[in-house]
Amino acid sequence: MNSKTLVETGFSECTPLKNLSFSFLPQNKSGVIIIVDQELSGKPASDILYIGRAKKTAKKIMGGYLAGYGGKANKKINQMLFDDGYMEKVAISWTLTDKPKLMQKEMLAKFKEEHGNLPSWNSKKKQSAKTKATVAAKPKKTLSLKPKKAQQKVVASSTIKLGPKPKVTRKKSAAKEEMLPKSESASNVETEVEASEKAESESASTNQTIT
Repeated sequence: MNSKTLVETGFSECTPLKNLSFSFLPQNKSGVIIIVDQELSGKPASDILYIGRAKKTAKKIMGGYLAGYGGKANKKINQMLFDDGYMEKVAISWTLTDKPKLMQKEMLAKFKEEHGNLPSWNSKKKQSAKTKATVAAKPKKTLSLKPKKAQQKVVASSTIKLGPKPKVTRKKSAAKEEMLPKSESASNVETEVEASEKAESESASTNQTIT
């Protein structure tokens, strides 16, 4: 499958993308779009870079591929055109169909059957999705470490706060020990007063008996 066989199956002649105008494209009609590398035309390798689809062909090419609006595929192609220097060497061909998704799927399967893999820009789209998935998975490891650090801080702070508690209990026990001698000394004074009073009463009674 290449640009020549596409024309034989009903696709339009390949038009250089840099010379393409909006009015030249079919308006508000769905279709399958092929991007080819003109430098590979006539060589053994296929010159097809990308097989895409569109509900509105003109909007897809001008607004998506050239302006970079839309999904990841549009932005990827826009990057290849302007950042990687393909704008000067690619051309576009298209055909109109009521079932662009089904036709694109069939053409991709046929291309892979003939060449062993997908067109280079179709395969790069899948590889970029895998790399983004691995990059997105990395921050999860760093996030999982934060709760552990927080737990360590909580444990450390709790051990510091628990330190003064034994001092408070010691002060209370010491106060109790200081209060005990006072109560004992008061009881001793009371017993001594009672003993003296008893001695005085006894001496008074003896004096009366003597008289």
